[in-house]
Amino acid sequence: MSTEGLSRNYLVLPDWLVGYRREWLRPDLLAGLTTAAVVIPKAMAYATIAGLPVQVGLYTAFLPLVIYALLGTSRALSVSTTTTLAILAATQLGEVVPSGDPKSLLIASAALTALVGAMLVVAAILRLGFIANFISEPVLIGFKAGIGVVIVVDQIPKILGIHFPRGTFVQSLIAIVRNVPHTQLETLTLGISIIAVLILAERLAPKAPAPLIAVAGGILAAYFLSLQAHGVQLVGNIPKGLPSLTIPDWSFISQLWPGALGIALMSFTETIAAGRAFTGKDEPAPQANRELLATGLASGVGAFFGAMPCGGGTSQTAVNRLAGARTQLAEVVTAGMTLITMLLLAPLIGMMPQATLAAIVIIYSIGLIHPSEFKEILRVRRTEFTWALIAFAGVVLLGTLKGIMVAIVVSLIALAFQVTNPPVYVLGRKPGTNVFRPRSTDHPEDETFPGLLLVKPEGRIFFANAANIGQKVNGFIQEAQPRVVVLDLSGVFDLEYTALKMLTDGEKRYREHGVPLWLAGLTPTVRTMVEHSTLGKMLGRDGMHFNLEMAVAKYLEMLAERGSSDEKEK
Repeated sequence: MSTEGLSRNYLVLPDWLVGYRREWLRPDLLAGLTTAAVVIPKAMAYATIAGLPVQVGLYTAFLPLVIYALLGTSRALSVSTTTTLAILAATQLGEVVPSGDPKSLLIASAALTALVGAMLVVAAILRLGFIANFISEPVLIGFKAGIGVVIVVDQIPKILGIHFPRGTFVQSLIAIVRNVPHTQLETLTLGISIIAVLILAERLAPKAPAPLIAVAGGILAAYFLSLQAHGVQLVGNIPKGLPSLTIPDWSFISQLWPGALGIALMSFTETIAAGRAFTGKDEPAPQANRELLATGLASGVGAFFGAMPCGGGTSQTAVNRLAGARTQLAEVVTAGMTLITMLLLAPLIGMMPQATLAAIVIIYSIGLIHPSEFKEILRVRRTEFTWALIAFAGVVLLGTLKGIMVAIVVSLIALAFQVTNPPVYVLGRKPGTNVFRPRSTDHPEDETFPGLLLVKPEGRIFFANAANIGQKVNGFIQEAQPRVVVLDLSGVFDLEYTALKMLTDGEKRYREHGVPLWLAGLTPTVRTMVEHSTLGKMLGRDGMHFNLEMAVAKYLEMLAERGSSDEKEK
C-alpha cells in the first residue's frame, strides 16, 4: 500500500510521520531547538502586545504548535502567534475589557481565540481557502507597515519607563513627547542596550538565537545590577506548570465577532503566505483549506488552555527552515522546549525586565516595515502604490481593526478597478515580422495599414466592463476614421452574454455607417459562443479570422481588388 493510501486510512497519523525517514531526525531536532530559542521569547513579547500576561505567550507556543504539526500541510511552517495578530487582539480585548483587569482579559481572550478558531474551521468546511487571495500584495505591504509603526509607538513608553493612559496613535505620540522629561534613565539604558545586542547579533551572527541572548542578558542584568531597586519594572510572577482549563465567557461573542473575523482572515493570510514562501522544491505546496482547518483547531482547542489567536509567523518559519527543518517534527520539538520552560524556567523568566520584551517587540516589528517594497511598487505601478499608502494610513489613523477593513475594502476596490478597466490597445505590426504589438512612441517604425484599425482588448469581457471597453473602442474609431475595424480577441478568454449583446449592437451600428467590424483570434470558447449568436450570423465566415495576420491579408487583398476595379472603371 502506498504512503498516500496509508495517510488516508490512518487519519491519526499525519502524512509526514507515515513516510518519515531516519536521516531527517537530526536536522529536525536541531531546527526545533534553534526555533524554540526564537519562538519562546517572541511569543512572550507578543502576549504583552495583546495586553496579556507573558505566560499566555508560552501557552500559545505549546499546544497550538502540536495541533498544527499533526494536521498542517506545510513542513516548515512554525505556528504560534505574530505581531499582527497580537496587535489586533489587543485592540479587540481593550474594547471589551477597558478596565484591563487580568482575570477578565484572560476570559475574554479565551472567547476571542475560540471564536477565531471556530471561524477558521467553518471556513475550511465551506472550502473558502481562496479568500487568501483577496488581499493584494501592495495592500498587505501597506497594512503590515502600518501595524509595525503602531506597535513600535506602543512599545516606546516601556523603553522610556513612562506611563500614561492608552489612546489613539496620534494621542500616544503626543503623550510620549510630553512625558519624555520623565524618562527613567536605567530603563532607557537597558532598552537601548538590548536593541543594540539584537541588531549586532543579526548583523554579525545571523544564525545566533538573538532573542534568547537578549532575554538572558536582561535577566542577568536585572539580577546582578538589582535593576528593580532602581525603578526598572520586571515581568513579575509567572505561574509554574501546565496551563489550567479556561472556559470562555460566551457573552462576549456579540462584541468580539467583528474583530474575530478580521483576526481569522489575517491569521489565515499570514499562515498561507509564510507556508508558500518556505515550501521546498521537493515538498507539496500547502493546501489552503487544510491550513484553515489546522490553524482553526490550533486556536480553537488552544483557547481552552490559555492560548491567544495563533497563525504561521514568517520570521520564525524562516529560522525553522534555515536551521534545517525537514518535517513538522521540528515544531513538536519547539513545543517540547516550551513545555520544559513552563515546568522549570518560569520563575527565572519572571525576573526579566519589561524593557527587554519591549526591545524584542520593537526590533521584530520594524521588520514589518519595508520602504524598499513601497519604492518597488511605485516604480512598477503608481496606482497600486496609492492602495498601499491608503492601507498604511488606515491602520495608523483609524486603528488596526478598522485598518484591516480599510485594507480589505481597498483590495476589493483595486480589484474592481482592474476588472472594470481592462487594457485596450491599438496595434501595429513589427516590420518584417508577423508580430503585432501595441503602438507606442518607442516603436514609431511599426507598420500600420491605411483605413484599417486593429484593436485588442484583454481579459474577460462581461457586463461590468463591456460599456467601458466599448467607449475606448469608439474613441479609437472616432480618431482613426477607418474603413474596417478588426477586433483581436486572442487575449479574451470569456465573453459574457451582456457583453456579446453590446458587441452585436455595436457591429450593427458600425456597419450602418459603412465601417464593417471583423473579429480575429477567437479562443475556442469565445468562438463557439459567437457562432451560436446573432453576431455570428451577421459576421459570417468573412467576418471572423483565425488570427490578425490573416485578417490583415484579407484587408490588403480587398484593397487590391478595389484598386483593380477602379482602374477598370477608368
